[in-house]
Amino acid sequence: MASPRASDRPEIEVRRSRRRRRTVSAYREGERIVVLIPASLTKAEEAEWVDTMVARLERSERRRRPTDGDLMARATRLSDTYLGGLARPASVRWVDNQQSRWGSCTPSDATIRLSSRLQAMPAWVVDYVLVHELAHLLEAHHNDAFWAWVARYPKAERAQGYLLGYSAAAQLEPPSVPEEADPGEG
Repeated sequence: MASPRASDRPEIEVRRSRRRRRTVSAYREGERIVVLIPASLTKAEEAEWVDTMVARLERSERRRRPTDGDLMARATRLSDTYLGGLARPASVRWVDNQQSRWGSCTPSDATIRLSSRLQAMPAWVVDYVLVHELAHLLEAHHNDAFWAWVARYPKAERAQGYLLGYSAAAQLEPPSVPEEADPGEG
């Protein structure tokens, strides 16, 4: 049964299960939030748990999505650690208009933009894309010197593989890890 909540919230689907006895969980399925509950809960308990689990999932998602300021601090740290502090961007920000790239850099004004699609990916993958774009501040083209800078990031090859695999499976939704709670808990 799907029931939309307040207009600022995504669609919420509640799935009841007779086999589920104690736990309540929530996860994203596309744009929708799915909340799994025991069939034995009352409508009032359902409403309370749906609100609790949606709030918990949204808090968790916000923690995993750094702000533009966080990105700038992260880029500075990565430059210091892997590029000798030589790459100094003027700005680093998330953008929603990059559907075929993970990031972009304009060396002439030292601006870096990362696709918001990266926000759900592991931190080490985001770090790789940042290092890649920071390297463009040192070497504009994808030549040997550029790749030597990028290779200083120890997880570069692993992140490249992750992004290639993700791109190949782009038609599929990546699996979500449900947030779980026990209704017996306070």
